[in-house]
Amino acid sequence: MTQTFVPPDLKNALPFWSALLVVPATAVGPLWGGVWVLAPLVFVWQASVVIDALLGSDDTALDPNQPEQNIFWHRAVTLIWPVAQTGIVFGTIAAVANSQHSSGLEITIITLGVGIATGAVGIVFAHELLHQQNRTERWFGDILMTQVLYGHFRSEHLLVHHRYVGTPKDQVTARYNEDFHRFFLRVLRGEFRSAWAAETGLLARKGLPAWHRSNPFWRYGALQAVWLGLAVLLGGWVGLAIFLGQAFVAVWQLELINYIEHYGLTRKHLGDGKYEPTGPHHSWNDNHSFTRGFLINLTRHSDHHFKPSRRFPLLQTYDPGDAPLMPYGYSAMSAMATIPPLWRRVMNPRVRSWRALHYPEIDDWAPYNAHATPMPR
Repeated sequence: MTQTFVPPDLKNALPFWSALLVVPATAVGPLWGGVWVLAPLVFVWQASVVIDALLGSDDTALDPNQPEQNIFWHRAVTLIWPVAQTGIVFGTIAAVANSQHSSGLEITIITLGVGIATGAVGIVFAHELLHQQNRTERWFGDILMTQVLYGHFRSEHLLVHHRYVGTPKDQVTARYNEDFHRFFLRVLRGEFRSAWAAETGLLARKGLPAWHRSNPFWRYGALQAVWLGLAVLLGGWVGLAIFLGQAFVAVWQLELINYIEHYGLTRKHLGDGKYEPTGPHHSWNDNHSFTRGFLINLTRHSDHHFKPSRRFPLLQTYDPGDAPLMPYGYSAMSAMATIPPLWRRVMNPRVRSWRALHYPEIDDWAPYNAHATPMPR
């Protein structure tokens, strides 16, 4: 692992605040209409690719042994975002519902832009918050995920994905040669079942029924009902359509990121249903400077899975021989994943090289390509 450590000051934290640029980018569409409705699409899906190419990579890191008070300005942005996102979602619904000038096409694009904000930023921030032991941060994470009707993500991610990543038991480890569109339909069905099985399994081991009040699915459902009701209250049927549309776009982006982060990477089966421990080489990494800041170090995914309790500012990077590196930034790789022939042409040779480097003794990879099944109770 070769990197340069830098001090944890406000200047170092500023790149991670770039996510807040989505707030004005999302606001101008409902306010001004016209071409401005395209602002979040251009910023997140196009400009970020260009900025990544211009700025290149950045492998600097903080000392992972920093005390938490040293990263206050890094963490602060994740605590601000839930308020910002609530304003984006419901402010947009109220503005569009009372607008006299928004066309159907403009409303559709505005909805897409809100989904970009709640997905490309909101879910990434929720992911960070849900990993913390602090009750307030976990509640903020639940708020963000239920605003895209995906509250069960916390259960699935913490209880299933991190435990079984890189194995057939993990829904969101994309298999070699599995194209994104089939992956997306598969995980939409499988993740909810997997999360439910994990939570009810925990309750069963305590001698409690599935519908016990401690089951977090009650909280997920209650929060989602509140947001749906607020959308209808503020915007009627149009508000409900905007809310449902942005939720779908956000979840689509989440699963697109899941797809590129683990595509084709698997842990070695040791027999009797056991697998080797998760290592840095079981996730794809990326160090492009702008995306790294905008996605609060989610791109250092290898270290996140190696050390799940490590807060995002303290995540480390690795040499390509220790953790595989994607050839382009997350925005470019996500776009590429939506075109399966192009994705396979770029990534399949890299997966084969990864297999030859880390597991030259494995000749038959067919068992590792099996589709995931929900976890039993």
